[in-house]
Amino acid sequence: MISIQVAELIKDSEYHLNLELVAGKQGLLKKITIPRIQKPGLALTGDTSNLHSGRLQVLGKSEISYLNGLPEKKLRSVVEKICKIDLSAMVITRGNPVPDILVEEAEKNSIPLFSTNLLTSTFINRITKFLEDKLTASTNVHGVLMDVFGVGIMIIGKSGIGKSEAALDLILRGHRLVADDVVEIKKKPPSTLSGMSSEIIKYHMEIRGLGIINIEDLFGVAAIRDRKVIDIVVELVDWDPKAEYDRLGMEEQTYPILDVRVPYLKIPVRPGRNVTTIIEVAARNHLLKQRGHFSAQEFDEKLSQDLQARDKLNKTLWNS
Repeated sequence: MISIQVAELIKDSEYHLNLELVAGKQGLLKKITIPRIQKPGLALTGDTSNLHSGRLQVLGKSEISYLNGLPEKKLRSVVEKICKIDLSAMVITRGNPVPDILVEEAEKNSIPLFSTNLLTSTFINRITKFLEDKLTASTNVHGVLMDVFGVGIMIIGKSGIGKSEAALDLILRGHRLVADDVVEIKKKPPSTLSGMSSEIIKYHMEIRGLGIINIEDLFGVAAIRDRKVIDIVVELVDWDPKAEYDRLGMEEQTYPILDVRVPYLKIPVRPGRNVTTIIEVAARNHLLKQRGHFSAQEFDEKLSQDLQARDKLNKTLWNS
């Protein structure tokens, strides 16, 4: 099961969760396993049967107001019952004052208790995106990910086939680099694959004979982007005169990544073939398909109609 430590919540700098630890520091190594947050609801009345230990508990203005309105004895009983459950963590939103008994019980039961100044709706929106990003299936693929005409194209192939060189040529034509060498891929429900670069090699490329280059420094921010949905996988292969390559494009081939089938093209490489142009055309053709235009099928239908018309004409001439 995919999980993250609660400590990662306060390490985040991308989603701006604005969290401050109030109590329960000793529980920061606890795991969050479910990307959906939970609001205690009925648990505040004493019914804790629906509380889940792997989910983040969020208490907003309504929950805190309800707790503050309880008699002291009832308040202590409810909070003690909630905190006896092995909860992953709790967050108080809107900068609401945290009841002393909640701080006391969270500390005693090693439940990380956070406070944020964000509105409840804003925090839930941000934390849900954060957890979905962290708790989704992921994998790494050796290749290059490019944004070509808004189409996410991942270029794969054996080492030395020319992936980075093709990507560099695409950058020179105004397209954008997402990742080179290693593409980190995350699956977002239900079947979207998002690719990005690792932080260590972000915006860098290795060009044989030249070394490591920084694309952002050389070409500016317009030549890079942080992540991109993967729309097509293009594999570069050595040209084999004996091999059979697709010349019509009638059958859609796919490439499996994290149980998602991605449109797949195999491009044979040999001197005289402009791989960069072929990749650009593949991106344009993908955009056409999204609009309902399938060039290969339309050509096949047109050819069939033409052959049928000729056959009909020949029969007419033969019978006359």
